[in-house]
Amino acid sequence: MSICVLSRAAVFGVCAGWLGSAIADVPEIPDAPVAAQSLSGSKWKVSIGPGIMVSPKYPGARAMAVLPLPSVDISYDDRVFSQALDVLGLNLLKGDDWHVGTAISFDFQSRNESDDPRLRGLGNVHAGPKLKLFADYSVSFVTGSVSAMQDIAATGQGLLVSADLAANLPVTPKLPVSVGPGVTWANAVYTRTLFGVSPQQSAASGMTAYGTSSGVRDVHLNGYASYDFTPHWTGSVAATVGKLQRFAADSPITQRKVELNVFAGLNYRF
Repeated sequence: MSICVLSRAAVFGVCAGWLGSAIADVPEIPDAPVAAQSLSGSKWKVSIGPGIMVSPKYPGARAMAVLPLPSVDISYDDRVFSQALDVLGLNLLKGDDWHVGTAISFDFQSRNESDDPRLRGLGNVHAGPKLKLFADYSVSFVTGSVSAMQDIAATGQGLLVSADLAANLPVTPKLPVSVGPGVTWANAVYTRTLFGVSPQQSAASGMTAYGTSSGVRDVHLNGYASYDFTPHWTGSVAATVGKLQRFAADSPITQRKVELNVFAGLNYRF
């Protein structure tokens, strides 16, 4: 399951903070208005609620999957945080307009033979935690961000590196909107696991053998919008539309080259 939109949402808005990129990857978002940071005036910022994600069942899949997820945005003094898929993060360095940090993220990206009859014989690809390094910088209404996510659970998902730009457009004080392009690069381990077909897998599945290498995984467009219904309740939507490139696009596993990931959440701000 591709869930990069949650990571990007964590930088593109306060939906869970992403949800940001990415994800792909969450999430990279403009800072929330001052009134949204903490209703109590403390250094704690806590916002939680239900969420739902719609994404391809696995990378390159035609079928979509719907997954209920919590929408979470918790931070202390803009230093320690838990947002979207970033279970625990730390801004190691920060200023008024920039952050550099790290996080332990959980990525639901996976693939099972049971997802589609075509996949029988390819084996399963399991989801697992990843180590994330990130940096973002804002100038005027534009935010640029980069992030790297490394598999640390031996799931064979390798390394993904994303770069994104976002134009932050406050349509109204209650309706911030962000939109911008991005690109994701994958190393050879990732492309081999998710899009490659070894001779052994080819013999077991009947699918044509397919070798891969490192390269651009996708180019994408991110969008984010939130609306403050009340001082406590906020609804948000984050979406990423991407087009697979190179080894990902040409793989015999891939059924659809255009990916859509959407996350919607309704949060209560304490």
